[in-house]
Amino acid sequence: MNPTLRHTALIRDRSTDTYEQQAHKLVTSVANDAWGDVRPSTYETARVASWTPWLEGHERRLAWLLEQQCLTGSWGEGPAPYRLLPTLSVVEALLSTLHNDTATGLTRERLAAAAADGLAALRDLSRAGGWPDTAAIEILVPELILLIDEHLDQPEIASLSRLGPWARGQRLTLPREFHAALPERVAERCRAAGGVPAKLHHTFEGVARRLPQVVPAVPGGLLGSSPAATAAWLATGANTGREHAITALTGVAKRYDGLFPEATPISVFERLWVAAALARPGLPETCLGVVRAWAAEIYDRAGVRGAPGLLPDADDTAMAVLVAALAGSPRDPAPLSAFEGDDHYDCYVGEDTGSITANAHVLQALTAWFRHQATPGDTLQARMNLTRDWLLSQQHPSGYWGDKWHASPYYATERCVTAFSECTSLANRDAVRSAADWVLSTQRDDGSWGVWDGTAEETAYAVNILLRTPDKSGRPEVAQALERAEHILREAAHSSGHRHPALWHDKTLYAPQAMAQAEVTAALELLQAHRL
Repeated sequence: MNPTLRHTALIRDRSTDTYEQQAHKLVTSVANDAWGDVRPSTYETARVASWTPWLEGHERRLAWLLEQQCLTGSWGEGPAPYRLLPTLSVVEALLSTLHNDTATGLTRERLAAAAADGLAALRDLSRAGGWPDTAAIEILVPELILLIDEHLDQPEIASLSRLGPWARGQRLTLPREFHAALPERVAERCRAAGGVPAKLHHTFEGVARRLPQVVPAVPGGLLGSSPAATAAWLATGANTGREHAITALTGVAKRYDGLFPEATPISVFERLWVAAALARPGLPETCLGVVRAWAAEIYDRAGVRGAPGLLPDADDTAMAVLVAALAGSPRDPAPLSAFEGDDHYDCYVGEDTGSITANAHVLQALTAWFRHQATPGDTLQARMNLTRDWLLSQQHPSGYWGDKWHASPYYATERCVTAFSECTSLANRDAVRSAADWVLSTQRDDGSWGVWDGTAEETAYAVNILLRTPDKSGRPEVAQALERAEHILREAAHSSGHRHPALWHDKTLYAPQAMAQAEVTAALELLQAHRL
């Protein structure tokens, strides 16, 4: 089903539904969609257009990219630092199209004008600073700037009136904190190793043209669950698995009307996070069978992968253990041992920066699993204590946590507070109270919460934090904040046109709709139960 149609069907007439009915509809909708509810990505669609202009739907992709250009000349969502990468991606794709003359239904003048406006926007965006910790941004940004410069060196680009000034000297400067040599250094390590490590598969487009003889095998489906990485792999001329890769790309394009999201399918990720959210107020009986089937299918003793082409990771593995326990069908948490670090869990093998939310999910999962055991094991309890202490050490003095998988600190903070609230130690209680104080101090005038603008998803996280505050009954300001927030959740839960904004990190920002809706639905139910 088309994502827009799926979302419309899901929200129709839910204003009169009970929590059980809303949860059942949401679970059924997720169960019936093998792909996952996310919007197409300008970054990813532009990469496919650049690397594989021969793939069916090329003109459709170019036209859509032109439609997505903002009045400022940029592309993407969120504040300036988040728009740098998608704008670079689209500008490079437009220049590649002009350079190679791969568009017949769009005039060169139209493409050149959009590229010139994008270049002007990039001149301002490159000064933004505060770059997000999105996937491989340190490799992708310098590589795209190098590609753009190479296109501007071509006579067919220099001859266009809108692009001539750029070709004759007005070039982009590499933003601070990026290094032009990094893509080549990464490629050199791959050549020396004789292969591309699995953790680079998802962002292979950042080094693809430097590795024509050292390419990862793609036995079937997408490389690293990424259309962009797969298109780049195809452009290297690799043969083994080529037809499978083309078939996989064509299937994704069919699902998204010729366009591409950054990772697909996200069904594992979506099902686990939706189930965990809906379990907070209690999974309705009508959902239990489906959720137990998900847990049984997703759980893997070798570790759970968020998508078929990705590495097993602690985050998805922990959520699989958590959901199985919450659904009353516990699974052994032993696969998590593969991710044990010195004082916390690595999200995946070879990780550069630790994940707060992955470790919070591990703590939640082990706590939920222990409820089904006669006695907890000493070794696992010691690991839990280490993880808890590591998370406590990562709390910001203001009371919040941040994480690399989400733009908003409300998500990471809610995950940590949920993990800590299951235990009653003094340190945990102090951390939760500090988080609640931060939440109270950051509520917006309309009753919402949000890192940039108020959103229903972030308001749901903030409500969950306040509801888990140990002394909430003795704090009238908590009751007042919850009362002010309720209409934000109710509007998102019942509005027929609500779309959750992009807050989640991949290569750029994305918005998993069903997951955000599950958080809102569950938080509203918890809020109503608290009031009663």
